[in-house]
Amino acid sequence: MHQQKIQDTSVSLTELGFGASVIGNLYRVTPVDDATAAVDAAWDAGIRYFDTAPHYGLGLSERRLGAALRGRPRDEYVISSKVGRLLVPNEEPHGVDTEGFVVRDDLRRQWDFSRDGVLRSIEDTLERTGLDRLDIVYLHDPDDHWQQAAEEAMPTLAELRDQGVIGAIGAGMNQSAMLARFLRETAADVVMLAGRYTLLDQSGLDDVLPAAQEHGKSVVAVGVFNSGLLSLDRPAKGMKYDYQDAPPELVARALAIAQVCAKHGTTLPAAAMAFPHMHPSIINVTLGMRTAEQVGRNVELHDRHIPDGLWDDLRAQGLIRSDVPAERGRGRE
Repeated sequence: MHQQKIQDTSVSLTELGFGASVIGNLYRVTPVDDATAAVDAAWDAGIRYFDTAPHYGLGLSERRLGAALRGRPRDEYVISSKVGRLLVPNEEPHGVDTEGFVVRDDLRRQWDFSRDGVLRSIEDTLERTGLDRLDIVYLHDPDDHWQQAAEEAMPTLAELRDQGVIGAIGAGMNQSAMLARFLRETAADVVMLAGRYTLLDQSGLDDVLPAAQEHGKSVVAVGVFNSGLLSLDRPAKGMKYDYQDAPPELVARALAIAQVCAKHGTTLPAAAMAFPHMHPSIINVTLGMRTAEQVGRNVELHDRHIPDGLWDDLRAQGLIRSDVPAERGRGRE
């Protein structure tokens, strides 16, 4: 699988990444054998970028991913995790986590973007995964913590990067404006942009993507299906958009895009996966993959040829913005 380098770093990512949130029992239980089989299938397909976080299943995702990668040649893959949510004992457990993961709530999340919090979080992640190092560390959802994240957490990560402990640093968020600030005002190398550069939402063109181009930084795109609305050949009422029921007008727009895709001999989910790669600053699309079957489907979608005329037609019909880049801007390694 083709790889692209995070600009001005030694870290290269396969163009398709494995998102490990779902193997942390996001929304429903994922049996450990299914989680392991998904990681194995990703490896066999050539995927070498794996992303996790303490938040995902209160550490379950990190433990499962570390176990599944154990024994693999460490220099052959890239793993990222995140800081900002420490896992601490829960003094008042109710039995099940309340933030979307089907796990016991013996632990709870505690926001902490301090220097000590960052160092402790990384140490805890290394212990849970059983790894000797992390290749990328992102600040996780620092929306309400800009000052401490920018002035304390990011400099701490920069020190670790400059010492060679981490290969690249950045931030991951569901909004694009603050990610642009991280690229412009901090030492971030890369940002993880969730849902803001998709077939239905190109708002990243207003801030973070120009910032990446201007400052020579890189972007990882996640949430490219916008919580599911772009995941099927024919979107339907009742599907999710950004974690909520999709408004009728967005369902109609997604259906219109799907119809244009069909005319060009492709499908909506294949186009949704290919679309972010058209921007020169986006080097990777990472998807949550729960089973080996999901991995197989995503790899097949990733490998499909998308006719250039599709993007021209979508622009002409006003279904995507007119300033969406016309063709892929960066070469492959």
